[in-house]
Amino acid sequence: MHGIIRSSLQYRFLVIVIAIVLMVSGFNQIRTMPVDVLPEFSPPYVEIQTEALGLSAKEVEEIVTVSLEQSMLAGVPWLESIHSRSLPGLSSIFLFFEPGTDINRARQLVGERMALAAAILPPVSKKPIMIQPLSSASRFMIVGLSSQELFLIEMSVLARWTVAPQLMGVPGVANVAIWGNRDRQLQVQVDPEKLQEAGVTLDQVVATTGNALWVSPLSFLEASTPG
Repeated sequence: MHGIIRSSLQYRFLVIVIAIVLMVSGFNQIRTMPVDVLPEFSPPYVEIQTEALGLSAKEVEEIVTVSLEQSMLAGVPWLESIHSRSLPGLSSIFLFFEPGTDINRARQLVGERMALAAAILPPVSKKPIMIQPLSSASRFMIVGLSSQELFLIEMSVLARWTVAPQLMGVPGVANVAIWGNRDRQLQVQVDPEKLQEAGVTLDQVVATTGNALWVSPLSFLEASTPG
């Protein structure tokens, strides 16, 4: 320590020059370095959501989430871990990749696997979608809707077709996720014994029910015809 102090006093002009060079270099680095209010500290990840209306959380886990994890998403290059959440009517899967992985390349690899997902998913589920990349801050705001006059289905329609599009129109908003929504459904419960007595097959019931959903007088006439 005494040697360093003695050398600094002996070559004080050289020490001053080195200090000035370091200050100028540091000032230039500050001007050119990237600045972010919320630095990106989370590992690169891809989120996949799949809607399966009418299924409970357990059914979504067994039929949709597990099928996608084991059959489609396992073995993706640079994949580090998989986390998932199964809610009533919705499956959400998070794929975390190794640090430094190009997020665009990771999304491309996952998208190639998702193209084959329709072959393993049940007909009640929709096509899986890949959520747009989010910042490390994740969800910026959570909004709850409640009403004493509207039914839950009416509130779901309001949130999906009115609130969500307006929020997506705000600059910088990448995704608006709706949880707990209830869509209008037509459920037909059949009695196998009565179907057998009437000579009607289950495929005919499914086809007739599907035709009844189209806005067409002919379709409704076919749906109302006794089996």
